[in-house]
Amino acid sequence: MLEAVVVFGGVGNVDAEGKHGDGDALMDEDFEIIGAIEDIERIAVSSRLRRLRQLRKAYGGVRWRKLKGVARVRLRDGAVRPAEVHWYEAHGVGQKEHKIKRYLD
Repeated sequence: MLEAVVVFGGVGNVDAEGKHGDGDALMDEDFEIIGAIEDIERIAVSSRLRRLRQLRKAYGGVRWRKLKGVARVRLRDGAVRPAEVHWYEAHGVGQKEHKIKRYLD
């Protein structure tokens, strides 16, 4: 379990039901992670990341990881929903670029 400080980010390609859309229903909202991120899993590490060059250029760091977990998020409209959240992380840099991938309710 990972304790999260207040984090804001964009919502990924999620439709109104909280499932991946086909690109037409991109919701672009800010959100805040409330409490801890649980059930954390590693998706990819360094050379397996598509965005590795951009991450190193923007934030530095050597060993980047893409992770996913479950967290309660507060949306811009004040609604609190459980969601699957994806983000990048590197030692000494911390968590970057949080995205909601789908809502779990």
